[in-house]
Amino acid sequence: MKKQPKLKDPNPLNFFNIRKLNTVPPHFEFISIPMHYNLQDSIEKWILKNLKGRFYVGQNINLSTSNTLTPVLQIGFEEGKEMSYFTLACPHLKY
Repeated sequence: MKKQPKLKDPNPLNFFNIRKLNTVPPHFEFISIPMHYNLQDSIEKWILKNLKGRFYVGQNINLSTSNTLTPVLQIGFEEGKEMSYFTLACPHLKY
């Protein structure tokens, strides 16, 4: 029988599967970035590995200054400090 590794500090949001939200909450702080191939999966994995709070990642459509519709990836966080850390440390934002 295989032993499961013990976690030092388990995250209750992961345990109850309520960390990644499927709807857009109005009190979250958001950032919109241009959509590229497979960017959503990479960002979700980075957030799950490096941050601890609740978040939202989803596709949206944005109206640009030249009146064209462009697909964007909308990323939201419940805590503002996680939003700041994400924008500074996420390697997927540095193209």
